[in-house]
Amino acid sequence: MKNNKLVFGFHAVTSRLRHEASSVEAIYVDAGREDRRMHELIRTAKAANVRIIPVDDGRLGNMAGTRRHQGVIAVAGELSLARNLDELLDAIEGPPLLLVLDGITDPHNLGACLRVADGAGAHAVIAPKDRAVGLNATVAKVASGAAETVPYITVTNLARTLRELKERDIYLTGTSDDAEKGLYDGDYTGGTAIVMGSEGEGMRRLTRETCDFLVHIPMYGAVESLNVSVASGVCLYEARRQRLAGKSK
Repeated sequence: MKNNKLVFGFHAVTSRLRHEASSVEAIYVDAGREDRRMHELIRTAKAANVRIIPVDDGRLGNMAGTRRHQGVIAVAGELSLARNLDELLDAIEGPPLLLVLDGITDPHNLGACLRVADGAGAHAVIAPKDRAVGLNATVAKVASGAAETVPYITVTNLARTLRELKERDIYLTGTSDDAEKGLYDGDYTGGTAIVMGSEGEGMRRLTRETCDFLVHIPMYGAVESLNVSVASGVCLYEARRQRLAGKSK
């Protein structure tokens, strides 16, 4: 179990079974739960020849480190998604759409960002290895399956990685509340990387300076800014909207 990780919650575990059941070593389930949702998950696991281990709720809580496990925890290996940036970009057909997160430390925010990235059809989420949360059980649960489908690529030097993206003709659009241009002034129909800053400090100076274009999300109400996952969704769906509009012309 040393190289495995825990995946908990119905969405996350079911998604792992559907996308890569061979990576699941075993699933621990609440022995006292016998509702339809649990029966369906157990049936899916048995069809994939994955071992089911009934245990009490207390053990599940100790394993997950939280009470929000929904009565199901999978012990699973690493996914076979793209392992590095070059491998990812070489496999993309058409203009890439990427989400770059510069220092997101809250696992709930990362999970939500992965979820909106999946929904908008982004090819990957890129983040620095340091000063950022990694993929863990909380991230996977919040992502509701997106952690199993969206490559999450961590890099040692984010500024250098951004320069490499530019060399591949991927336009870097950074987001900042003080940017002069608005989100809807940008063109995201070509290769695009949307760059989001950390929850409190925003983009680091070098990240900001490396971007090709800075935009702000127009705010029409009383609040000054959006949560990073909400902002990511707004930006990615605008990029998707423009691409769909371009195809329909």
